[in-house]
Amino acid sequence: MKSTSEKLNVLRDALKQRKARIMIIGLGSVGNYLLDYLMSAADEGIEICVTGRNEAKLQSDVNIVRVASMIRGQNRSTIRTIGDVDLTHVTDITRAIKEYGPDIIVNSSRAYPGLKYGSISWANVRAYGIWSPLAIRFTKNIMEAYEEADSDAIVINTSYSDAVIPWLKSAGKAYPDFGSGNINHLLPRIKFALAREKDIDDYWNIDVTFAVSHFHDVVISKEGHSQGVEMLIDIRYRGEKLSVDMDRILSMCSIPMPVDAKRNQMNASSNYEIIRAVLGAVRDGKKFKLHCPGVFGEIGGYPLIVDGRGERVEAHICEDYFSIDEMRKKNRESIYLDGIEKVENGTLTYTDELLAKVKKAFGVDLVKQVSFEDIDKVASFIISEIIEKNVQ
Repeated sequence: MKSTSEKLNVLRDALKQRKARIMIIGLGSVGNYLLDYLMSAADEGIEICVTGRNEAKLQSDVNIVRVASMIRGQNRSTIRTIGDVDLTHVTDITRAIKEYGPDIIVNSSRAYPGLKYGSISWANVRAYGIWSPLAIRFTKNIMEAYEEADSDAIVINTSYSDAVIPWLKSAGKAYPDFGSGNINHLLPRIKFALAREKDIDDYWNIDVTFAVSHFHDVVISKEGHSQGVEMLIDIRYRGEKLSVDMDRILSMCSIPMPVDAKRNQMNASSNYEIIRAVLGAVRDGKKFKLHCPGVFGEIGGYPLIVDGRGERVEAHICEDYFSIDEMRKKNRESIYLDGIEKVENGTLTYTDELLAKVKKAFGVDLVKQVSFEDIDKVASFIISEIIEKNVQ
């Protein structure tokens, strides 16, 4: 598997001759929002393919996006569908990747669709890491198919990348280049809070650099505090460092949000931001700073630079404000609170605290360690013994 920087340079060369090909795997709410955002870009330089099990549903969803974007005068990109792709079957996914030959793959699939896992876990165990086997279940199949198809596509993962991407890497498997969402959902809240606190009208000129895992995205967004963990964060306005009362800023980040599928506008927007950064770097020679969970197989969330200004496109974790060791330490401290003790040698280890909470809340004994080979078995156990017994 090539490095992300190597793949970006392969893509740069390829796009000198043709349009960029984007594949969305799974057209649920995240995939549908993302498809709509991509069409709204009115970008003649991209083609889009959506894949999934039900060809008729795919085509129906595509039709409404195409018509709506045409009404807005934004329909500049072609869309095709590849149906009969069952994500439990690696051969189906391999066929789709070989047939389309994507440059960018977005995995927006879910092992248990139509449910926000946090609606079960947060109130009961205050941790999201419990769902890691479900989050990785289809991602591992997609990455296996990716290798079988001999693809060099940039891969973006949408489900709990803080642990999923490191899990794949630690098992010696191919792994996605970028994770979307999580840490990225918190940055706008911080910017809006800073703008109110400092009376800043042009809040788009606020620059936040942050390293933390999914747990703190949730606890800050829902409750407005950091659970006593000091944040690794740098805040600047028009290039000047701002001194702020972080506890107060975090308290202002707890703002009302819907709890249904509308929340996935944020995750789809995170995917869109990564795609625009990738294309902006390889096609236009620009530099971007992103915040991504799981990038390069690192546990937690990190600031990331994608820079296309030089002879080669480069992608690297930003260490302008914090060292990689500082960021790794903070992320492990944060993800521990999400119920994950470590991810090593293809095995995810839950914390003892999480196991006790799961036993108390759901009356089940969750295994302490989940090996890569047991992912499907543990995911099925979580679905049957926790999800299906607790969904109203």
